[in-house]
Amino acid sequence: MGAIPTQRETTSRAPDAPAHHGADPRTTMRATLSGSPLAPGSARGLVRAAFREWTELGLSGTEFLTDRLADDAMVVVSELVTNAVVHAGTDVELICRLEDTESVVLEVADHHPSRAPRDNSAEPAHETPEFGRGLRLVSTLAEAWGVTYRTGTKTVWARLPADGTLAAEELETYAVERGLRVAEILAPEPQRAERDRDWLGRGALSFLAEASDLLAGQLDEDLVAALAGQLIVPRLADWCAVWLEDEAMGRGGGWGESAGTSAGPRLARVWHGSENRIEELRGALEKDPPRPPDSLRPVSYPWPADALGPHGTHGAALSYRLIAGGRPLGTLVIGRSGLPRFPDEVTGLVEDLSRRVALAIGAARQYARQATISRVLQRGLLPGAVAEIPGVHSALVYEPCDKGGPSGDFYDLFPAGDGRWCFALGDVQGKGPEAAVVIGLARPWLRLLAREGYGVADVLDRLNQLLLDDATEAADAAAHALVAAGGMPGPVGDGPRFLSLLYGELVPFDGGVRCTLASAGHPLPLLLGPDGSVGTAARPQTLLGVVEDVTYTSETFELRPGDSLLCVTDGVTERRSGSVQFDDGDGLATALAGCAGLSAELIAERIKRLVHEFGGRPPEDDMALLVLQAE
Repeated sequence: MGAIPTQRETTSRAPDAPAHHGADPRTTMRATLSGSPLAPGSARGLVRAAFREWTELGLSGTEFLTDRLADDAMVVVSELVTNAVVHAGTDVELICRLEDTESVVLEVADHHPSRAPRDNSAEPAHETPEFGRGLRLVSTLAEAWGVTYRTGTKTVWARLPADGTLAAEELETYAVERGLRVAEILAPEPQRAERDRDWLGRGALSFLAEASDLLAGQLDEDLVAALAGQLIVPRLADWCAVWLEDEAMGRGGGWGESAGTSAGPRLARVWHGSENRIEELRGALEKDPPRPPDSLRPVSYPWPADALGPHGTHGAALSYRLIAGGRPLGTLVIGRSGLPRFPDEVTGLVEDLSRRVALAIGAARQYARQATISRVLQRGLLPGAVAEIPGVHSALVYEPCDKGGPSGDFYDLFPAGDGRWCFALGDVQGKGPEAAVVIGLARPWLRLLAREGYGVADVLDRLNQLLLDDATEAADAAAHALVAAGGMPGPVGDGPRFLSLLYGELVPFDGGVRCTLASAGHPLPLLLGPDGSVGTAARPQTLLGVVEDVTYTSETFELRPGDSLLCVTDGVTERRSGSVQFDDGDGLATALAGCAGLSAELIAERIKRLVHEFGGRPPEDDMALLVLQAE
């Protein structure tokens, strides 16, 4: 963390010692964070969880945990963890503790054996030490803070006082004074050039680490543009704007006459320190979009004096090209009043930040492209509508775990001709494109074979051989390609293509429905009678695409009025709550027995609800279930 002052250190207590004997262990939360740019975000999550848990438990002192104190704790822990990650580069130990002195203590330790322990009896320095902006911020918000050294470990701690100890008028004064001090730290004024340079030299890495943490994982390019504005204003500039190019503008196009009929860049975001200036500034900027070269170096941008009022008649503005993967994505423009030119330190820092913004925009666009492809692919893999069967009510629940990609589960319910209807519920090994390949192969062949008049067992026999043949051909093709490229020959391919499938045929007749079905490595279907009795309706058989010479068999039975057939994928049976699964101890059969007398739709809804409520976390697997009920 560089040179850290200790004048405000009020105790030499070891950082992991309790505040007093007999302290409630529930008042302390600990975590080990990896030394990565994501660590500050994880630290903020721990602090938020600690405040929430303390409040829910009603522990002593929680009446003083105000929103303001929580906000201060977020800022302080971000700065401490960021500095530990940047300067030490090791894993970080974080402790958040509620003390009976109506305060919250945050402790961040890193393992930095190169630092020698400090002799507390050493004579203090006579000059005020210089340190980074982040620690000035900690000093502003904390009642006390300091550093404790142990062998191979250094801990920086900060104690934040609760606001509840202040009267209302004192609280208002404190808030105003604190806000002014924090604003002074976060938004250095132009006349403090020397101190600006000091912060930029020592605090830039902390700022960039925080920016990377904030931008990482954002999946919407407009949100990235908005976050860029909040990062820059008012810390580094008075205002900023982000233009984004359409994907079709491509490389090098869209900014000049070579853009042809392109609509040009889109002004995605405008941000100003004074909110009442944003709309006027936007209007001026829309009339004059930047046209910088495809270079990472910033270039000057015309100062929009008319849009900035009497205090913004003069200033400096720079435009930065946003480029990721060699592809121009847009432009970032920043401006600051009262300066003939930006300091080189600010220019360089925004240049680094613009690279992170460009990477985040590129990642968001890549995700959007992939999500679009996945949606189109998913629509093609599932039936557009479920067939209506005379004498049968049907209900379907289909919930893919990954909303942005093809599911490994699929279903179908279709007419096969000659008074027959067929249904299928399948689960492919894996997810995404690999699963889509198998589903795209299996579902059309199911329909084709059924409409050609093949029985249930014959359909499974042929589909099994089809999967085996297709996997062998893919492996041979991959091996030949590898040999042709000069690689080592061997059994290379897409790997086995396993498919669990429940497939059946329905033939309505007077007084019921005749059902013939077979299960290939799939959870067995359950038959619910009107009296609440439950039994299995098939026997287990081998997965499709595994064994060459397997012969499948089927069972036939009759669905009488009031009988219900429940078919599910393993997203239902293997739903977990800790180490227990939903179907342990015939859990699914027990749940179904409680559905006696319900319609097909209500049975499907109840089973879905019970599956969701079974675990404390959202389901981690795709889920599909089909209910067929004879009228």
